[in-house]
Amino acid sequence: MPRFLSRLAVAGTATVLAAGLTTPTTAQAAARPGDRAAALRWTALGDSYTAGVIVATGNETEPRDGCARTAESYPEILRRDLGSLVALRNVSCSGATTDSVDSSAQSPLGRPLPPLGTDPNGPYPAVPPQIDAVDPATDLVTVGIGGNDLGFAEILKSCFELGAVQLGQGTPCKDKFDASLPDRLNRLRGDYGRMLTAVHIKAPSAKVLTVGYPHLIPENAALCQYGNPLQFGTFTTGDLAWARTALLEPLNAVIAQDTAARGDTFVDLYPASAGHSVCDADHWLDGVLTSVIPLKYAVVHPNATGQAHTAALVEDALLGG
Repeated sequence: MPRFLSRLAVAGTATVLAAGLTTPTTAQAAARPGDRAAALRWTALGDSYTAGVIVATGNETEPRDGCARTAESYPEILRRDLGSLVALRNVSCSGATTDSVDSSAQSPLGRPLPPLGTDPNGPYPAVPPQIDAVDPATDLVTVGIGGNDLGFAEILKSCFELGAVQLGQGTPCKDKFDASLPDRLNRLRGDYGRMLTAVHIKAPSAKVLTVGYPHLIPENAALCQYGNPLQFGTFTTGDLAWARTALLEPLNAVIAQDTAARGDTFVDLYPASAGHSVCDADHWLDGVLTSVIPLKYAVVHPNATGQAHTAALVEDALLGG
C-alpha cells in the first residue's frame, strides 16, 4: 500500500475521509488524538489559481506574505474540511512560475494585482522557492502551475488594450502573440518536467497531483459581451476564441503529457467546468471584475464556487489511490 494511503487508513480510512468533506466534524472525531502524527503530510504548490488571491475567494490567510492565499482557495477548503486528517503546508503564491516552485525566490505582489492596483502593505520580502516546503516525509504534493510561464498576465493585458484600440474587431492579440506561442509551449514542456523531477527527488515516496486550468472561455466566444468588465472587458470575440484553442487548451495538454510521463496524476478541471466559464450565467470564474459597485478586481480567476469544485476534484483524485 502506498505510504499516503496507509496514512489515510491510520487516520480513519478513506471512507471516513470522504464523509469528512460533507460532515467534517464526524471525520475529525474519527481521527483519534493519538493518531495526529499519522496525518497526511500535504504540500500545496502553485500560482494564483491555487492561492485564490481575489476578494471573491475570501480573506487572506496568515501569515500575509504577499502571496495572497485566501480562505476559500481549494487547499484551504480541504484543510478546513479534512481537519486533523491532513497536515497542510500551503505555499502557493500569486504570480508563481515553475522556476518559483523549484529553483528561484519570488517577490510577491499581494493584492489587488498590478496594473489594476497596488497592495498597500507592499512591498513584501521575497519568499523562498516553494519546493523548500517539500521533504522526504511529505506524503502528497499538489501543484497548479504553468500559466505564468506562458505569460498569461502579459497576454491578458495586451488583449484588453488591443481590443479597445480595435473597437472589438479582428484578432489583434492573436496577430501579436500567435507566432511566439509554440516556443513558449516548448519551453514550458521542459520546465514543467524539470519541476516535477525536482519534486520527486525531494519527496520520493509522495503522491503527486498536478492540477490543470478550468474552462475560462466558452466554446462559443460570442457569448461574451464586448466591453463588459464582469467578463473579458475589451477582448475581441476572435481573440477569445484564439486564446481558448491556442493558449489554454495546449497549456492543459502540456501539463497532462508531462504528468503522465512521470507517472503522476493529472487533475483535469477543463471538462467539469465546461458551461461555467467567465461568460456563462453559472460562472465558476470571474472576469476583469467581480463587481463594479463596490469595485472588486478578479483579473480572470476562479471564484469561491470554482475553488470549491476544484477542491472536490482534488479530493476525488486523492482517494483514487
